[in-house]
Amino acid sequence: MGTGGPETVVLAQTSTPLERRLIEQWLSEGAPGHDGIAPGTVVRSLPLSARRLACALVDRTDDPLLLPAKITWLPPERGGSRSARISDVIALTNPRNPNRLIQRHIVKSAPDRWRVVTGEPAPLSELRARFSALSECDDDGSPVAGAAGAAGTADAAGSASVPARTITTAQSGAFARFIVNTAVVTLARSERELLGERYKVPRVVAEQIMDSPRFRHRVEELGREKGLTEKQALEHAQASLDGLVAVQSRLVSDVFTQIMHPLYGNAWTVDADASRLAELRELNKARPLVFLPSHRSYADAFVLGDVLARNDFPRNHLLGGANLQFWPIGAIAKRTGTVFIRRSFGDDTIYKAALEEYFAHLLSKRFNLEWYFEGGRTRTGKLRKPKYGLLAYVANSVRSGRVNDALLVPVSITYERMAEVGAVAAEQMGAAKQPEGLKWMARYARGQQRRAGNVYVRFGDPLSLRDHLAAAGDPDLAPGPDAGETADERDARARLALQKTGIEVAVGINRATPVTINSLVTLALLGVRDRALTLSEVAAVIAPVREYLDRRGIPQGELSVLDTDAGLANVLRRLADGGVVTVYDGGVEPVYAIEPGQHIVAAFYRNSGIHWFVNRAILELAIVHAHQSSYSDPARAGWEESKRLRDLLKFEFFFPERDTFEAELNAELELVAPEWRSAMPSADVVLERLVGTGFFMAHRTLRSFFGAQLVVAERLAARTPGTPFDRAAFLAECSAVGRQMLLQGRLYGPESLSLELFAAAVELAHNRALLGPGGPELTGRREQFAEQLRSISRALAVTESLDVSNRKEQP
Repeated sequence: MGTGGPETVVLAQTSTPLERRLIEQWLSEGAPGHDGIAPGTVVRSLPLSARRLACALVDRTDDPLLLPAKITWLPPERGGSRSARISDVIALTNPRNPNRLIQRHIVKSAPDRWRVVTGEPAPLSELRARFSALSECDDDGSPVAGAAGAAGTADAAGSASVPARTITTAQSGAFARFIVNTAVVTLARSERELLGERYKVPRVVAEQIMDSPRFRHRVEELGREKGLTEKQALEHAQASLDGLVAVQSRLVSDVFTQIMHPLYGNAWTVDADASRLAELRELNKARPLVFLPSHRSYADAFVLGDVLARNDFPRNHLLGGANLQFWPIGAIAKRTGTVFIRRSFGDDTIYKAALEEYFAHLLSKRFNLEWYFEGGRTRTGKLRKPKYGLLAYVANSVRSGRVNDALLVPVSITYERMAEVGAVAAEQMGAAKQPEGLKWMARYARGQQRRAGNVYVRFGDPLSLRDHLAAAGDPDLAPGPDAGETADERDARARLALQKTGIEVAVGINRATPVTINSLVTLALLGVRDRALTLSEVAAVIAPVREYLDRRGIPQGELSVLDTDAGLANVLRRLADGGVVTVYDGGVEPVYAIEPGQHIVAAFYRNSGIHWFVNRAILELAIVHAHQSSYSDPARAGWEESKRLRDLLKFEFFFPERDTFEAELNAELELVAPEWRSAMPSADVVLERLVGTGFFMAHRTLRSFFGAQLVVAERLAARTPGTPFDRAAFLAECSAVGRQMLLQGRLYGPESLSLELFAAAVELAHNRALLGPGGPELTGRREQFAEQLRSISRALAVTESLDVSNRKEQP
């Protein structure tokens, strides 16, 4: 707080005569509740207007203390909270910004609904010093030494160490706007102490960015490169910011949450990790958070937003594509913090600069970001490959020093059941994606009215973006290599550091993702070929897997439901009600199987937890390979096979560095053969031990992926090597031939016929330079690829035959 001075000038942010009178009355009563005005101090008020301040303050030679003040209006307390409701909107009232008549009524009848709020005061000399530091830039547009720190504290009231400089007449308007912007921001901070962090909203963002000399300098430079005048370039930057900046409204946020609640609240019970949320809230006091959730449902943002709001986090700035900006949802969402970004902006360098500056501004003020870095909802149920574009903008903010650091928060959102999975599965079989709009939303809302169990929201360990980029060799944050490094080599190092960081986020999401009841049940039903299972047979598959999950300490949903026959039968019945499972109960006892045509839907549920079993499956295939190997060192043969399998699956799953992967595989082996470090048992013994565990995972988890790769490999082997590669035509060919192979029994099940799996297999083939065109040697390499996958298919058949729980009961 200030210590008084020759004069205190109260900067009154008011919108009605009543608000001005209330502040004057508060001052006449000695400013109760405020201890920063010393007795005997001369106090006068000025409206918080850049035009009035330019006339009244800029040329002053004394040093008055400036104290921002405003009236904050509160909704009535209802149900233990003060939030706006849909009924307020219907009544055409805003309890946070009441009209003049309602203001008079509140002052007269409900004095608990208004407060005088003051911001942190600052002497005029301090604001001059901070503005002067902010305004001085080097030739490249960067703040001079000391200016960056002053600029970074424009929303704080710490003592300025930068000496004040004279404000010229030409700068008077900008200085007045700076005072107004600073006052608005510090008032918003004081309001949050009254309202809670969930109502933290940014103020005058576009104005602050456009007033930044460094940003204006950069825009003008980019404009010259495009042949634009200074005015044209700045107008383009202003238009870009106007399209990007989310102008958050507390009223709209409250009401929008209530409107959207039926999209998830009627379907799921939300289960969130409260202890990790408390930790994140504490970290958020010092650094901004970037929430990077998995993306399985359109409801993800609403579920996560509700969890964070209930735990007093400020509303995230959710970054989304323009495809969701349809009327009226787009306009409303923008008022709740959604930032709509153009899907493609090509060489529009000014738009890119505005986007990066917007991110840097938000993060520097500790506003949190959120986006779905897979780029879209998963089509298979497991994580997709990350998209790095938005993360690159955040990384640039850290590299440039505009933001000291940001914490990346992996978030897993896992649903027991989802109504929209059927549409996702249809897209995997070639159906067109339905465009979003009001009709689409109405259909979606209808589908969300049935109960669908739990949704688990889990948070992984937060990652320091600065530390992880530096550790991954980022050229701007880590010690550089030889002085002869080229610009292209630096760019390659930066891209690699970003990719490694993104992979760490994906691994963090997977580590936080629990195995759900439907994941285990569909794992059991998809693991048998063309037959139904009795309730006891399903339980026999699940029981040893449950034991395995417990031994490894893998996070789980409410799996105890599966411990009783009644609980398991209820889960199967709900899957049958959803059309995923078919039940035949006309015989001696009910039997259960995947509903014809629903294998990809079932695989979606299975795949939500499949990553937990990949290392076990690789171990099984490696042991089978070692058992069948003619090498003198079967253990080495098995280890080499595990590395080949990892390489085949690297576009499907997120693997850690090779040393970590080796340690994880050794831990899997230790569960089966604890003595292996001192005396490695033979492959025969280890295989027998695997049989003794009561389950095999390879054919249950990896068969669909290797099946899709086999289709791609054989279609490549059948092509003339000089034929140019047409991706769309090739994927269509794989879909058609894959269906034939399924009918012939060469593929295990329909879940291999996924366009997403075929696309990942094509990416793998591209990585191995197999797409062509090429010379005669390409045919040989393609055939080797196909034969490798045929060999894996044979090994998968072995694991299936050895799986005790997979054997048919004898009559």
